[in-house]
This record gives sequence, C-alpha cells and structure tokens, in this order.
Amino acid sequence: MNDIPFGGEESHWTDYESANIVVFSVPYDSTATWQKGADLGPGAILEASAHVELYDIETDSEVHLQGIHSFQLPHLPESPEELTQVIRQNFSSFIKDGKFPVMLGGTHSITPGAVQGIRDYFSDITALQLDAHADLRESFHGSMFNHACVMARVKEVCPAVQVGIRSMAREECDRVDISKVFFARDIFLKDNWIEKVIDLLSSHVYVTIDLDVFDPSIIPSTGNPEPGGLGWYQITGLLKKVAEERHVVGFDVAELMPNKYNRAPDFIAAKLVFQFLSYIFKNR
Repeated sequence: MNDIPFGGEESHWTDYESANIVVFSVPYDSTATWQKGADLGPGAILEASAHVELYDIETDSEVHLQGIHSFQLPHLPESPEELTQVIRQNFSSFIKDGKFPVMLGGTHSITPGAVQGIRDYFSDITALQLDAHADLRESFHGSMFNHACVMARVKEVCPAVQVGIRSMAREECDRVDISKVFFARDIFLKDNWIEKVIDLLSSHVYVTIDLDVFDPSIIPSTGNPEPGGLGWYQITGLLKKVAEERHVVGFDVAELMPNKYNRAPDFIAAKLVFQFLSYIFKNR
C-alpha cells in the first residue's frame, strides 16, 4: 500500500472495495538507458496530487467522489519480462473487479503488461500513445521489453496510434505505420488532427502517456526530453475528445524523473491524471 493516497487525505473512499478507480504505482527504473530516477516518479505524483484542487472547473465535477484507491506492489521484479507478467495479472484483476485502472511509472516499460491485461477482456482495443519517441525497436540493450521497445510489444497485441512523435532510430522507420503516426511538427501545422486521431481508434481505447510528449519547457523532468513537444491544451484537448467519443478502459503516465529543485512537473503530472479522469467519468 502507498502511504499517500492519490488526491491526499481529503479524497473519498480510498478502500479497494468502494473505489471505482485504482491508481497503481509501479516505481520501476531498471530499463533506463541514460538518466536514472523514474522510479521516484510515482511517489512524486502521489505527493503532488494532494495539492491539486479536487474540483475541476472544466467538467464541473469532483472525480475523486468515484473513489480512488492507491495501490503498489511490495516488491517488483528486476526483469522487464517478469514485470510485464506481474502488471498483466494485476490489470486483469482490476478489470475483472470492475475498477478503472490508472498506472503511474516508472519507465515506459510498464505499458505492455497493462495492454495485455486489458486485451484479455476487450477484443477491439486500440492503444493510443502520447510520446516524443516511437519506441518501436525490436530489442534494445539486450531486452525486447526495454522502454525503447514498448510499442513494438504493444502492436503485437493490438493496433496503435502514435501522437507527438519527434524522435526515432533509423531501424524504426521500417516499423512505423505512417498512416497512424501524428508527428509533433505536423500537429503544429494542422487544425483537424484531433478528429483524424479519433477516426483511427476502435471503440475501446487504452492511453499511454510518456510525459516527454510535452515540450521540455513544460516538463523538463524526464529521462529523454525532446524539443518541439506539445502543450497542455493540445494534449488535454485530445484526451477530452477521446473520452467523449470512445470508451477509455485505462491509462498510464510514465517517465517522470523528479527534480527536487523544480516540483512543477510533479504537479502537472498529477493534474493531468485528475483532468483525464474528470473527462472520462463526466462521460460515463
């Protein structure tokens, strides 16, 4: 269990049985290949969440009244392959119990297990990736489940749409489906990109958000920041539309690498979780 419930002590119904939402923290950083520290991300988001206003102006709602239970495994495996199976089992349990799962990472290696667990229950799922990086390598640093291989593994389970991409390796060019990728530079030049993203999604959607999708002027606290990222209203505008027009079955937020000298990104990440949950449950 986490010492800090998501939303702080004022949030309602934090026991598992009463909660409709489960915030699942996975402080995993073993696959990081440059800067370390993403394992501290979930704790930083939980701490910051206690300072986010529980009332949301845009949706005129208090999503915490749905009940938010915070959960963390007491031990995490070192192997990303083993971690994937652990996450799959937990997500499968959450869905079976009728909970809405939100996962906080950690590196982006957390995502394939979540998609696998949800795919056990929903056959028509699409994964929507918000990210600076394509993450389509077949293998990286000796593992097929490295954070750089996330979407290669996800696409073995279900279709995927990628948004905000602005960095990839040469080998990924042969793997990327250009018809389902929205590069950051193109988003800045087009007005109807959100509608085009929605058109590519199936009825059920899992959303994975690598925080480096944001421009580093907004969130510099990531392991691999890339210039030219998206802004708050571009991202929340997309998430709002997805929640309105599709059935979101879960999401994750990954790759926060907290900086004790700049806590703003921690707060922004927590606010993002609240905002997306507000959109989702406003449409339930």
